[in-house]
Amino acid sequence: MPWRESSVMEERLRFVARLLEGEGMSDVCREFGISRKTGYKILNRYRAEGLDALCDRSRRPVRYANQLPEQIEQLIVESKREKPHWGARKIRELLVRKLAGDVRIPAKSTVHAVLDRHGLVKRARLRRRMKAEGTPLSQATLPNDLWCADFKGEFKLGNGRTCYPLTVTDQDSRMILSCEALESTKEKPVIETFLRLFKERGLPGAMRTDNGLPFASPNGLYNLSKLSVFWLRLGIAIERIRPGHPQQNGRHERMHRTLKQETARPPGMNTLQQQARFDDFVSEFNQERPHEALNMKTPAQLYTPASRAYQGLPDVEYPFHDKDILVTACGRICMARKKINVSTVMAGQRLGIKEVDDGIWLISFMHYDLGYIDLEQRTLQTIDNPFGTRLSPMS
Repeated sequence: MPWRESSVMEERLRFVARLLEGEGMSDVCREFGISRKTGYKILNRYRAEGLDALCDRSRRPVRYANQLPEQIEQLIVESKREKPHWGARKIRELLVRKLAGDVRIPAKSTVHAVLDRHGLVKRARLRRRMKAEGTPLSQATLPNDLWCADFKGEFKLGNGRTCYPLTVTDQDSRMILSCEALESTKEKPVIETFLRLFKERGLPGAMRTDNGLPFASPNGLYNLSKLSVFWLRLGIAIERIRPGHPQQNGRHERMHRTLKQETARPPGMNTLQQQARFDDFVSEFNQERPHEALNMKTPAQLYTPASRAYQGLPDVEYPFHDKDILVTACGRICMARKKINVSTVMAGQRLGIKEVDDGIWLISFMHYDLGYIDLEQRTLQTIDNPFGTRLSPMS
């Protein structure tokens, strides 16, 4: 559906509003570049469900193929409550006796993950846990509390090549920290851009982005990408807005609108010319343009560099684990001569592992627990997502 770059929901809302004002379906569909069949589908969905129907609908399956049936999970929980001193191995054996021949029995690591999710696993130490608050987004009160990053919608340059503007702003001061005319959204040039930015400005407390590449990866462990893992290694928390809710990054999106109007209409002839336009816009936006939200001050008057300087990637240590282990280039770890897939986004990272039950190992990245490994099954059983939007840590 060839909607404009602004927001699919906004475009659908404008489309429906035109129809409700009395304009003909054929004329409006022709202007928006969609078929009449699609137009009637959007209109009928709006009449049936209201504004919520105009949001992008999730394409995730209702249930994953390997998801544990609810009845089995409930049976695991009930068995543990009946036998509170039994571990995952014994609980699984109890399932074998009760369900032998009826259903596929889950692995020990799956049983352990279910018990952990329901708070039925005793922990050997008090670990840093993330407080469940519906994953709210934070509100910056000082410069560098929160940076926002995004790709402004790509557009063609005069020479026919595509420009992908990567923008980074400080939420509190509204300072544009970077606006780079990149040739793609590949991770390597983006990581290099952030590396230069961290060396120049220091490190923020958190980074807010959408859920698209390269900030997140739909195929990565917990939707992590190599870029977000790089941020985590530097102690930068991750915040992600909800899909289809650009208003959660409203200040950044508002800047994008002005950026496009003043630098891309018409676009530069080539990347260098376009970058020069971006640089001029950033200079004026930061140092000359007064902002009503800042009491008519400029962002440069309020912004100060971060107090936490970039000093390279810190070492990762696991004093409370049995040992640490390196993830291979293909995203695996090797234990007891067995290869277990973790995720390619963790390639080159050192993880901590600890045996928490007979044959069941807890695997962690920094202070985040990733899940459990059952050496017999050679699989990583994930638990509650420790990443995503920023959460407040509990001691």
